[in-house]
Amino acid sequence: MTTEPVVHYRELSASYLRHARELLAEGDLPQASEKAWGAASVLVKAAAESRGWQHQGHRDLWRALHRIADETEDQDMRRQFGLAGALHTNYYEHWLDERSVEGYLEEVEQLVAKLKNLA
Repeated sequence: MTTEPVVHYRELSASYLRHARELLAEGDLPQASEKAWGAASVLVKAAAESRGWQHQGHRDLWRALHRIADETEDQDMRRQFGLAGALHTNYYEHWLDERSVEGYLEEVEQLVAKLKNLA
């Protein structure tokens, strides 16, 4: 059974991902980076919520992601979520160039596609 928070997180993730692409096209790399992080993190929250796991802070999100990666035997999820985390840092530091943000965003899109099926 899908709960209301899970549905909300799924919708939020899709919105963030669309917005990340728009912001990237506009050249707003910090904002595009943060929206990409948001798209990944809220889907981890959705998957955690659907399993009854904690998901309030970054530590909880990482723990949930590791459990999901183990559950699915998809270790690429760890790397992809790490790239999402780098994008989150880029929002504050603005150290990634456009090519990097675009490449990391593509990885986040792959992670989001996987997580959608798990929440």
